[in-house]
Parts: sequence; structure tokens; C-alpha cells
Amino acid sequence: MKILFVGDVVGSPGREMVKEYLPKLKLKYRPQLTIVNGENAAAGRGITQKIYREFLDAGANAITLGNHTWDNKEIFDFIDDAKYMIRPANFPDGTPGKGLIFLKIEGLEIAIINLQGRTFMNAIDDPFKKAEELVKKAKSKTNIIFVDFHAETTSEKQAMGWYLDGKISALVGTHTHVQTADCRILPNGTAYMTDVGMTGPYDAILGMEKDAVIKKFLTSLPVRFEVPKSGRKILSACIIDIHNKTGKATSIQNILINDDHPFISE
Repeated sequence: MKILFVGDVVGSPGREMVKEYLPKLKLKYRPQLTIVNGENAAAGRGITQKIYREFLDAGANAITLGNHTWDNKEIFDFIDDAKYMIRPANFPDGTPGKGLIFLKIEGLEIAIINLQGRTFMNAIDDPFKKAEELVKKAKSKTNIIFVDFHAETTSEKQAMGWYLDGKISALVGTHTHVQTADCRILPNGTAYMTDVGMTGPYDAILGMEKDAVIKKFLTSLPVRFEVPKSGRKILSACIIDIHNKTGKATSIQNILINDDHPFISE
């Protein structure tokens, strides 16, 4: 099983990169499963039903979310019907949507889990306890288990990686929007990457207009952050190989497309 994961899509520039490069990446790497993190896809704040469908039409099989899940209020109208959308599983009981889905692809069952960290983020339920609960549930159906851990700190992401090593196939981090250079297979067979990075504006600060962010640091005054709609763009992703029977990962490789790292088809 080969899984392609595209990191945090930010605004219209990110959506344009997905539309342009996802077909090319699928042609190059031939993944059986493609997952996109879309929690910043609607102008940097949440996701809409139209964007959700656009991602599926572009070739995604599933869409993960994060702490901006609820920023666009339209999501309450469709999240329960969006069977390929996964929001953080450790939101409190009764929260709309689901944090675990199963997909059947080429005769293989795959579990996809979305979790959110708590360090420097909103106080929600314990992601470690929720991970243990959902991994046990997933294991009853499949050995191929993928986790998107949407968290702020590298330490919390690494802790989750080690905690789940050997229990899941892969754990990749999202949220901080800067790709890390630490792709590895942990000792018990779990593919790990602290942060896949973002897909969106390249000449920006975490996908937002540079001047506004700099002003915030200079003045400490409230500033409205906006996604620049023009300029150079970036796509961040990774590709993971997993043994079909054991669910152990055999390789993980980062993907980075921007003007300094142009896409090469071969």
C-alpha cells in the first residue's frame, strides 16, 4: 500500500497547487490512497462543502482537518454527511463528524485517524488515550493504520510517534506549516514525520501575508491575517510505502514543490 499525503492546504493558492500537481504526483508515485489536510483550505480558515468536493474530484480519497475545523460555519451543514472527511477524534463526545474512517481500496481495508494535540492549543480530550482507543478499534479490521496528528510542538508529535510505534503504519504531523527533515521508520515499523508542511503561498509567513505578520511582531497590536491570492506557491507532501499484510512501513519520503525545488516528473 502506497499512501500520498498532502500537507495543510492554505486558501486559493493551496487549492490551485492541489489541482495542478496532485494528478502529476499520482502519475509519478502511483499511490493507492491519497489524503489531503484541508483545514485551512477556505481562505485559511476551515473548509466548505464545495472545496471538499473539489479535493475529491482532484484525486483525494480522504480529507483530514485540525484546529480550524469549525472556523467556516458551513461545515455544520455537511460534515456528518461527508463520509471521506475526518476531524480530530479527541474533540469532546457529541461533536459532529468522525475522527476515524475505514476505506477499502484494491481489496485492502485502511484506517485513517485524525488527532489534535493539546500543548499550546485548545484544551480538548487527551489525544494519547483517544489514540489508544481508536487504534484498538482499527486493529479489529486492519493492520494498515494512518494517523494525521495535528499539533503545535515537535515534542508532543514525537511523543505520539514513539507511543504508537509498532501499533500503526504511519504518523505524520500537520499544523505548523513548515516541512521537517526527519522522515524515518521508527524501530517497530511506524513511518514518522514531525510535520509535512503546507501547500499554498510560498512568499508568505505560514501562508499569511508577510507584512501583517511582521506588524504583529513589531507592535503586538491586533492584526487581521489574510492569505495572499497571488505570487509564488508551494506544495508539501510525503509518500509512504506500507506492507499490505503486516501494516509495517517500509519507506517514507518527503515531497517539496516550489520555485527552489521544481517538480520533476521522472
